[in-house]
Amino acid sequence: MFDTTLAPIRRALLSVSDKHGLLDLARALDALGVELLSTGGSARALREAGLPVREVREITGFPEIMGGRIKTLHPRIHGGLLGRRGTDDAVMAEHGIAPIDLLVVNLYPFEQTVARPDCGLDEAIENIDIGGPAMLRAAAKNHAHVAVLVDPADYAPLIEALRGEGGTTLALRQRLAAKAYAHTARYDGLIADWLGAQVEHARGEPFAPTLHLALRRAYSLRYGENPHQAGALYLEAGAASGVAATARVLGGKELSYNNLADADAALECVKAFQRTPACVIVKHGNPCGVALGTDNLEAYQAAYACDPTSAFGGIIAFNQALDGATAAAILAQQFVEVVLAPEIGTDAQAAFAKKPNVRVLATGAWPEQAPPARELKRVAGGYLVQDTDRDTLLLTDLKVVSRRVPSSTELRDLLFAWHVAMYVKSNAIVYAHGGRTLGIGAGQTSRVISTRIAALKAQEAGLDLQGAALASDAFFPFRDGIDTAAAAGVKAVIQPGGSMRDAEVIAAADEHGMTMVFTGVRHFRH
Repeated sequence: MFDTTLAPIRRALLSVSDKHGLLDLARALDALGVELLSTGGSARALREAGLPVREVREITGFPEIMGGRIKTLHPRIHGGLLGRRGTDDAVMAEHGIAPIDLLVVNLYPFEQTVARPDCGLDEAIENIDIGGPAMLRAAAKNHAHVAVLVDPADYAPLIEALRGEGGTTLALRQRLAAKAYAHTARYDGLIADWLGAQVEHARGEPFAPTLHLALRRAYSLRYGENPHQAGALYLEAGAASGVAATARVLGGKELSYNNLADADAALECVKAFQRTPACVIVKHGNPCGVALGTDNLEAYQAAYACDPTSAFGGIIAFNQALDGATAAAILAQQFVEVVLAPEIGTDAQAAFAKKPNVRVLATGAWPEQAPPARELKRVAGGYLVQDTDRDTLLLTDLKVVSRRVPSSTELRDLLFAWHVAMYVKSNAIVYAHGGRTLGIGAGQTSRVISTRIAALKAQEAGLDLQGAALASDAFFPFRDGIDTAAAAGVKAVIQPGGSMRDAEVIAAADEHGMTMVFTGVRHFRH
């Protein structure tokens, strides 16, 4: 059982690549009478700030060599970190090893280096830290006596503990040790994945032989997909703004697993519409209403009108800062679980404050072009990994296969419906006209059934499908879907094409006087 008494800090070794907060930490330690040890650039920064510091080479009696590759790999450093107080004192004294009570290290910027497109193999290798991980693992192993810091966010809490209690508690040291091991594990995983990928890419294989996940728990959720399941949100390192997972929660009840899953679905769909105010309403992972407008309020009202029944208890996302008038309209018209937008205006926040159960999320801005990414899906025994589906469709990619060519209005409707269909569970059918959806059929095992359900949704909402456009996420295997859509009033169809019965499907479109375009791209979403 470890000693649970406070561990004082008399000597600290500071050797960091990221020097954010270093001088403030060092000044506070010096004021508390802590002896400062350091290496290379860190020692120089401390000395230039007027702080007393001993370089590691003075301790080891050995200079930094090989361009700094070897400086801390020495028994007087690792012995000072690994020595057990009360157990190894005699051998430490015999070999002139003084204890080190605090280690402050962060590692060479390997991740940032290899993220640059012009990074070569030699530069990447030089940014693999050796001494840093070795020291971190040593200090973390000996956390019964040694505190270890890898994150500048922990500098202030450590100083507060030293000022208030005179030392570090075992609980604090255990937490910091676990963080250090997580830090080195992620670092080694990045290196293994990157180096492995270089070999595989040279052989034409796009995926690395290993995939290491290093996720940080953001917070626990109310529950998982169902109340009897526990749930939590974990974040990737460096998770950016503009996503549901990192959104600021400005009000409402604690988030659940389903809240975040649906919020993510709504937000990713609304991002497809950059410059025009847009609103997406999601229920159980599927859009049930999507619309553009001259402002948020018009977009919301049109999205809601698509399927008021499904909108009840839904998640609503906007691509523009949310205003008070739209917030008031939402609350007057429907029950809503989550509302999210890049920013939430003060008037909107005031309106939502009257409904304390509504979760209100401000996501921050997002880039117009999302960076390349990959998706993971858990299956029993492993993970499926794929590139994230992106819509790169250009007008020049469209192939008109019907006798009738789409008008400019029909073309706008087709492209709008196509964007929405990307975010609807397969088999996906979307009816749209005038920058709004009119009916959505989602998640069916038969495409013609999705076509019928989408028409039924429009009928129940009192929406007219005459002249509407239809988007299908995959090809029509038979003409029955086209016949169903034509009977509902649809006049334009966009689909990937590629069915064995394409000729039959195109003939059906021509019989009904419809225009049909092929994209050559499928957008299944399971």
